[in-house]
Amino acid sequence: MKYSSFEVAGTGPTWGVAQDDELFDLGPSGLNLAQSLRGAIVNSTYANPELAWQDAPRVSASDVTFLPPIPDPGKILCIGMNYTSHQAETGRDRVPAPTVFTRFADSQMGHLQPAVRPLANSLFDYEGELALVISKPAYRVDQADAFDFIAGYSVYNDFSVRDWQRATSQWTPGKNFPSTGAFGPYLVPPGDLGDIALLRLETSVNGEVRQSASIADLTFTIPEIIAHVSTFTPLSPGDVIVTGTPGGVGFYRDPQSLLSAGDLVEVAVSDIGVLSNTVVQG
Repeated sequence: MKYSSFEVAGTGPTWGVAQDDELFDLGPSGLNLAQSLRGAIVNSTYANPELAWQDAPRVSASDVTFLPPIPDPGKILCIGMNYTSHQAETGRDRVPAPTVFTRFADSQMGHLQPAVRPLANSLFDYEGELALVISKPAYRVDQADAFDFIAGYSVYNDFSVRDWQRATSQWTPGKNFPSTGAFGPYLVPPGDLGDIALLRLETSVNGEVRQSASIADLTFTIPEIIAHVSTFTPLSPGDVIVTGTPGGVGFYRDPQSLLSAGDLVEVAVSDIGVLSNTVVQG
């Protein structure tokens, strides 16, 4: 089952099940089972095998505006340098614990929405990543129990403003310009995916594959990430963890291959979906 958050012209944000080229509206403009996908995770409507989603009003995917699956997470925690291939291209050594930085919810956009290359920048880059969403309150989670706290997985593109990111040792400014956190289009429950380590992530720019890696190549595994993060901050349903990008980002290619207006960037994670965004100039 795949879930999306979306908006139809003339109505407010809603959410539902994505099936083929249709969306079944389970939110406020449909069956009204919850106000949002995050609300559905909280009240256990989401991923309920008894859910009669086929009875919901349906709309063509071509007639909606996709939103981030969780438009309003309380926290977005991103993991940096979490593939050996990315560490190698940056010349960094492996660190003893996950590198964590934050992204703000209002920097996000959905599938097919423009990625805005800031006016104040000339070094705009892509970072294809696997994201996960927390299912229930999580604090000091043991690694052995970590998968029990995941509501689902999605695709993320952590578009990065490299000159602002690299200006100091703190990355936050370069990771939070408006419309630079692409997220979606689907959230897929773990039970529909099997072993997450067997999935593959690929990022392409204008059809050229730039990044390709197995999720098994993560330096710090998903249980290690959840255990680490939940030790220093309580996590809530709907919180998002973005697990890191593999090697092949534009800044470190030879020659450099950064993004310009008109570039189409697609991030695909097998069995989850393809996230597409076209770059526009701010």
